[in-house]
Amino acid sequence: MLPTHALGGMVLALPFAVVAPEYASVALVAGFVGGIFPDLDLYFGHRKTLHYPVYYSGFAAVAAAVAVVAPSVATVGVALFLLGAALHCLTDILGSGLELRPWEGTSERAVYDHYRDTWIPPRQLIRYDGSPADLFLSGLLAAPLLYALEGPFQWTVIAAVAVAVVYTALRRVLADLAVVVVRVLPPTVRPYVPERYLEDLESTRA
Repeated sequence: MLPTHALGGMVLALPFAVVAPEYASVALVAGFVGGIFPDLDLYFGHRKTLHYPVYYSGFAAVAAAVAVVAPSVATVGVALFLLGAALHCLTDILGSGLELRPWEGTSERAVYDHYRDTWIPPRQLIRYDGSPADLFLSGLLAAPLLYALEGPFQWTVIAAVAVAVVYTALRRVLADLAVVVVRVLPPTVRPYVPERYLEDLESTRA
């Protein structure tokens, strides 16, 4: 889920708080933004339009090397953004498939690999986004951040954990609610609804 990705991006930035504290703030912000950036495609080609597991990883490796050799606000920011985005895409592969009710395990599409022009199947180490295991992972990521950070960054972590708790509690309810909402949408709006919602509606009708 999105809070887990955001916290993961921030954890990547923690070493800067120790070895280069002057870049800690930009690293934390960039890691946070990079961690959530791929999911901005949620309603237009989710896990394909902004998900690039191969390219993010490759560019992140180069950017990280540049940041180590020539650290600056720009190089550190770019490196952490790309690292956060790469981590997001790679961890999506370890989760569930792209479907409205991922706990059913019917989808073979986790993340689109633009390099090979194919969908990567889900590994399902985390059964689905918003699962208890996903919430546990959010907690693990939050622990070192809460210990090391203070002020606005610490409150950001607390807010992310709070969102994760609420989302986990409502995850299965939200899937059922989505189908109800889609049913009452006017036909002119249907083309803008993600395919997985429409597929679920059609299967319910059948």
